Amino acid sequence: MRQLHLLLFTLFLFTACAPITEQFSFSGDKQQKVAALQQANILNNKGVNAYHNGDYKGAIKYYLQSIAIKEKFLGTEDLNTATSYNNIGLIYKKTREYNKALAYLRKALNIRKRSLGKRDGKTAESYNNLGTLYASMGETSKAIDLTRQTIQIKEDIIRKEKIDTAISYTNLAVLEEIQGQNSLAIQHHKRALAINKAIFGEEHEVTQLNYKNIAQLYFAIQRYEEAKKFAAHITKSVDIQLEDIEITPVYE
Repeated sequence: MRQLHLLLFTLFLFTACAPITEQFSFSGDKQQKVAALQQANILNNKGVNAYHNGDYKGAIKYYLQSIAIKEKFLGTEDLNTATSYNNIGLIYKKTREYNKALAYLRKALNIRKRSLGKRDGKTAESYNNLGTLYASMGETSKAIDLTRQTIQIKEDIIRKEKIDTAISYTNLAVLEEIQGQNSLAIQHHKRALAINKAIFGEEHEVTQLNYKNIAQLYFAIQRYEEAKKFAAHITKSVDIQLEDIEITPVYE
């Protein structure tokens, strides 16, 4: 497939779980492992409740207990563990224990970069949270740098979503053309064209493909003036085909 190479302040995400018994064991047995991880989620949710009640010390206590279980059974590189690192880091920020907050937020960021890549919403969340922490610490230059990185990632994600939308419009139009729905196909090719032209410019192969498809369809329904208008933009030879949407994360 052709690959297209392609402020947000604190984002605090908690996950819920169904209640179970609070007894757990650090045995390697699978069933006990599941029970232990459920217990970690119970402790996490108790931390959430304590946080919302303004009991930050209690929230930290529950989070530390939850983290201990997750580190034991999931390891220190798991994304679930990273979420807990992120959450407790934000609570330490609330209590102005900045060194502890920095340590945990950095851990969360590093795990997310390694697991998800830099161009991911969760990674952006970590950059943002570190930026707001540095702002609280009075280190404005570092806060600005991290916030700029957050914005860049968000813009890349939005750009990728627009590219994927254009691919879907093109795919839909090609299928409509197969069914003889040429007028609908023209509409959807034009929507893809508007997106691709804005992102890639006139000369890019995907934009050229849109122009070619539209010109051919206008010619097929004998609207020759419109066909000439769009054909005039074609400067490259391109093939008409359905294209996959690239969903693989970009790793660095």
